[in-house]
Formats: sequence, C-alpha cells, structure tokens
Amino acid sequence: MIRLDGDLICLETDHTGYYMARRGALLETLHYGTKIQPDVPALREKTGAGYGTDVVVAGAEPDSLLHLCLELTPDGRGDFRMGMVSARFADGSTVCDWAFCGAEQKEEPLPPAGLPAAWGGAETLVNTFTTTKGLEAQLIYTLYPACDVITRRLRLRNTGDAPVTILRCLSSQLDLPRREYTLTTFTGAWARERRPQAAPLTEGVREFGSRTGNSSHYCNPFFQLAEPGAGEDSGRVYGFNLIYSGSHLERVETGPYGKTRVLSGIQPEHFSWTLAPGEMLDTPEAVLTFSRQGTGGVSRNLHRFVQRHIVRGPWADRPRPVLLNNWEATYFDFNEGKLLRLAKEAKKLGIELFVLDDGWFGKRDSDTCSLGDYTVNSKKLPGGLAGLGHKLNDLGLAFGLWVEPEMVSPDSELYRSHPDWAVQTPGISPALSRHQLVLDLCRPEVQDYLIGQLNALLDSAPIRYIKWDMNRHMTDCYSPVLAEQGRFSLCWMQGLYRVLEQVTGSHPEVLFESCASGGNRFDLGMLCYMPQIWTSDDTDAWERMKIQSGTSGGYPQSVMGCHVAASPNHQTLRTSQLEARFDVAAFGILGYELDVTRLSPAEKSVVAAQIAFYKQHRKLFQFGQLYRLASPFVPAAGGESCAWMVVSDDKTEALVLDAVGRIEPNSETPPLRLAGLDPNRRYRVESRAQKIDIRDFGTLLNAVLPVSVNTSGLLVHAAADRYMLDTEKESYTAAGDLLMEAGLRRKARFAGTGYNEEVRVMPDYSARLYYLTALPDALPAPEPGRP
Repeated sequence: MIRLDGDLICLETDHTGYYMARRGALLETLHYGTKIQPDVPALREKTGAGYGTDVVVAGAEPDSLLHLCLELTPDGRGDFRMGMVSARFADGSTVCDWAFCGAEQKEEPLPPAGLPAAWGGAETLVNTFTTTKGLEAQLIYTLYPACDVITRRLRLRNTGDAPVTILRCLSSQLDLPRREYTLTTFTGAWARERRPQAAPLTEGVREFGSRTGNSSHYCNPFFQLAEPGAGEDSGRVYGFNLIYSGSHLERVETGPYGKTRVLSGIQPEHFSWTLAPGEMLDTPEAVLTFSRQGTGGVSRNLHRFVQRHIVRGPWADRPRPVLLNNWEATYFDFNEGKLLRLAKEAKKLGIELFVLDDGWFGKRDSDTCSLGDYTVNSKKLPGGLAGLGHKLNDLGLAFGLWVEPEMVSPDSELYRSHPDWAVQTPGISPALSRHQLVLDLCRPEVQDYLIGQLNALLDSAPIRYIKWDMNRHMTDCYSPVLAEQGRFSLCWMQGLYRVLEQVTGSHPEVLFESCASGGNRFDLGMLCYMPQIWTSDDTDAWERMKIQSGTSGGYPQSVMGCHVAASPNHQTLRTSQLEARFDVAAFGILGYELDVTRLSPAEKSVVAAQIAFYKQHRKLFQFGQLYRLASPFVPAAGGESCAWMVVSDDKTEALVLDAVGRIEPNSETPPLRLAGLDPNRRYRVESRAQKIDIRDFGTLLNAVLPVSVNTSGLLVHAAADRYMLDTEKESYTAAGDLLMEAGLRRKARFAGTGYNEEVRVMPDYSARLYYLTALPDALPAPEPGRP
C-alpha cells in the first residue's frame, strides 16, 4: 500500500515499511524495515547544531548532507559519499543540485525501456527531482506486498536545451541510520559459484560486482546485510538484487558518522551516455526486501518474488520434466545410433526429456570451430534434427537441444562472411576464450539474424527444450555502430534482451534453460525470459551442496538445474554414492548427465526408483518452501554436514535432506531441528528406501562373509552389478513442535565397531532423505498456562 500524507510518503508491504519525507529541497529516508506507525518529527534526523567541518546547504535548517539518509543525494554539494548519479553538463560542470518536486502514485508498474522487469506489482510510486541545469530524475518504486519486496529504479530525462553526459546512473540508493551490519556477498568462479562470504562492516567502502559483461560467477548481484545477532532463522536482515544480466556494481559505504549507504546498479566503469535534449535513460530494476526471520526469511521472500513476479509464461508454475543430457556421456563423440541407445535406456528408467548437447552442427568435433554455423552435421545426424526428434517422440521422449547463439568461432562460415559482426577493437587483435568471440549485439542486423536463425531452428524440428549457453566473458568491447563507446555494455544487453524477447515470445511452449559456463549468468534478468538456469557445470554431490546452498540465498530451487552425473565426478574426480548424488540433485530440477547404457542392472534399478520417487514428490521438491537446516560452509559436530528441507504451503508434507561431507570418526549425530511445520500437527516420518553398493564396505566384507574373497575381484564386482544392500529403515510419528524444537533423531551412524539394520552406513559424501506427512487429526489444544 502507498500513502501520501502531506510531506510523508509511506510504502508498506504485508510486513515491511519504507517511509520518507520532504526535507526542504531534499527527500529524506526515515525508515526501512519492520512496518511501523510513522511520525515525521520523531523519525527525522536532528542536525540543528552541525558537526565540525560540515558543509551546510541553504534551507529552513542548517542541513549537512553528510548526516542525512537521502533517497537521491545532490552531487558536489557536501555529501562526500558516492551517490546514484554522476553527470557532466554542457558547461563542463559535474555539480548536480537535485531538488525534490513531488510524488505521484500510480496503479500499474512503469517498466524500463529495453530491459526486463518484474511483473504483477500492486502499486507504483514516482518521486520526481529536477536540477537547475535541465536534468530530471524519477525514482520509481513498485510494491509486491505478499513477498515483502519493493523494486526501485532510476529514470533520467534531459529537459534542457543542451546535451548532458551521464557518467554513473545506478538503480538504487538505500541509506540506513546505523553501521553495525554483517555484509554477505556470493562470490566464486567456474565450478564453485555463489559461495557466501560474510564480514562485518567497518568504516569505509566495500565495493563488489562484475566487469565481465555478465552478472558473473565471480560475484552475483544478490547480497545481504544482517544486524548483529541475526542468523538463519531470526534477526533483522536486508536482501538486495538486480534484474540485470550484464556488468554491475554494488557498493556499501559506512561514513564517519555511522550511517550506511547501499548502492546497486549498472557497472559505471567505462560507462557514459550522452542525453540529447528530450532523451531519456532507464536503469534496471533493483530489488529490496527485509525480514525479521533472518537470512532464511529473506530467502523465502525472494523465492516467492521470483516464482510469482519474475518467472512468467506457461512454465512459471508448471512442474519441470526429468531429463537426460548426453554431454558427459559422449562429449563430441556421438552419432544418431549412440544417441538413440541412450534414449531407449533413458525411457526405461523414467526419463521424460532427452537433451542433445554441443556438437550437432557444422564440423563441431571439438570446441575450436563452427559456432555460428547451425547447420546440422549430416554425418552424425543423417535424418537431421527433425529425424532425431521424431524418433525420440516415438520412444515417448520430448526432444531438447543445446545452442550458443551469442558466440562465433573464427573458424566458421558466419565469421568468414561477417568478420565485422564479432566484438573487437580496431587495431587490436581480439582475445579468445574457448576459441570463440562474442557477436556484436549492439548491431540491429546481428539481432535480426539471431532471431531469424533461432526461430527457424525451433520450427524445423519438434524441439521442446532449449539449453541456451554463453561460454565466455566480454572483452575488447567496441562497436562501430555506436558513436559513444561508453554505451557498449548496456546497448549489448538491450540487444540480447530483444533477441530473448522475440525468440522466447514466439515459442512460449518451449522450456528454455539459461546457461553460461554453468552459473556465470545466474540472475533475475535471465529468469524473466527463461524459467530455469543451469546452476553449475560442477555436478559433484558435495560441491553441489555448497553451490545450491549459496544459490538458494536469493533464488528458489524451482529455477535450479541439477544433474546426477558419473562417479568419479568429471570436475573433481571425487567418488560419491549414486543415491547421494540423487538426494542432492532432487532439490531442484532433476536431470541425469551420464551414460545410462553403462549402468549395471543394480544401478539401473536404483535410478528408476529415484526417478519414480522424484515424480511422486516433484511439486514439493521444486516449489516447496525451502529451509536451510545445516550449512556445508560451517563445521559441525560429527564433521561436515548439510541439511535442507522443503515444506508444502499447507504444511502437510515435507522432505528433508541429511547429508555429510568429510565425517569425523566415532562421533554422535546430534538431533536435526526441522522448520516450517505445523506445531499442532502430528507427522509420520519415513526414510526414503535407498541402496548401498556392497563394494563400499571394501575388505570389511570378509568380516561377515563365511569365506574370504578378493573384494577387488570379479566375483564381488559381478555380485555388486546385480545386488545392492538396503539402507536402514526409519518410520515413526512425532508432533510438529517436537520435530522443530527437540529435533529429528536419526539412527546411529556407522562408527567402525559393528553393522546391523539399525546402523546408518554413511561414508564421506553420502546422504539420506526423509519424507514427512501430516496425519489427519490435529493434536489436542495445549493445556491452560502451557505456551
């Protein structure tokens, strides 16, 4: 709800409030956090006496900008913190004397031109500011009450009669009246994306973001600020994100007087955009949320927001199919016969979608050539994509395909025909990454070419899924179609968004998955067009626990592509149990990426059971409310551990992951406190039936067998190919409050001194799943006086 009450402006969601008020020519931020009953005199900053060397601006009282929390700060007027906007006027001046003109309430959002934005907002507020030099700014806020989210962005307009060059235009400025926060960013690199990095703020600047041309695996645009004492389940925490897929900047500055300024938006390095008289510039939408339920509360706010207001189209809330991707099974070495053998086995296991990855076009037998030449390799696929697609459909499988449209190989017909279409700077040999260059999407003709090529490709065969990859960072940034090269990064992204809008809009029934060397472009901008993203190229079970835990800070499991791959893992060479690989991948959009024709009969039986279990609980896995119960980043009693939980909206069902990394020998397993249940319901707790490879016991087999065998020999391997041991079974009932307060107590873990059906055999990097269902009758009401 938005209220305009004299000088007071109120933005309120279900549980949060954002309050601001006119202060002379300024607009002061009074409070953002828990919803309150606002009072302007009580909330206004008191600066009557001034401090030391303050610079004071003219007004009804001696205002020093450095002491105020402001929505938009004048530049060059005494606020020595960085502001949202930096501009150079025709006379060479960079002083910008913003003055607040007024607020206007609108019933519908005002989406930014040429950029993706959230949809379905309740109300929008527009705060307008002007300068004496003909530059107008509008701060645009949109409310998403049920998600406790407010988006905000900046629109600049040249209302004067001379050009104005914009040097910095960020999307959001939030000033907070204290500095005792812990900042958590989500950083990493290829194969280890979105690792949380937490550090207390000190006086000074923390600046982070991306200069790669992507939202980047080096630093995601999502971050958090937590007050002292806040944790996963309690305490005041702020969450921030950006609906943008290019280079970005986030900055947290704590000044000498204890206030904290948070900025977010387009990366200003190398940016410049000259506005002619009458021209306008929009920035991406920034996302703000607040919760008193800790980092978990922030995550669930953002998960609802992504599911309800970012992802759109027919796939927004539709359960996603279980897929098999051929990449790690074949890499570039495949033909139609090999693919169909994989597909036939996949269908027997319960797979629903077969995805053909890289290598189907041109002379693409390695990553050294042919990007841009999306003509089918007839030696590999004599019947073309249509022929393969129809054969897959006849097997009962949908057909999916990998593409990398934004790239071109120097060794390609496209590059030989249009070398000027590749991004490169005159006089400098372009740098290569993975033997490829980036296409210049600032050019309308390149955009049109990609739109035509992709639409024709999708119409040529029964393709129902596209994995859209982007495998390199942006370098040598220059486009001859731009008179002002400072526009390159934003113009390139606007070009990409136009292509995405046209292609995905023309094929709404196709399920698109974004990918960029795994998680190099995992952001809200891409999710506006593609309802899921390949979370990481790293499919190692333990690493995925870290990657998916970090990603879940700002993004729901319903958008995370998660695959079961071979062991030893192709990225880490780590060995892990087949069941554990599934248990982790199930908390997302499940896929398999291994040669299913080489699985043993016992392994095939296990995989079929996994897929059946996932389908039975698919909606809960993909769309249940997520709780992080134990962090893989925090050492715990008994060794490394990770625990997640998803709960249905009506609290009648839940699934719990209990996983370990490197275990500590001869250690107890402490109770696992659950979350999100109805405290007044009784739940049946059951472990998922899992299997153990008898080879996991090694030479311990000889301690129980009547005869001694070579545990590395053919006899044991032959037996293991056909037979696996059942894991322990657990089944009992307990009250919701018991499970949340006293915790889930599992059977003892194997500790080297014995084994029977009451022992959980959990070596390093193993896992278990527990399924909870609410019993039909509620518990009796608590006795009087009992809390």
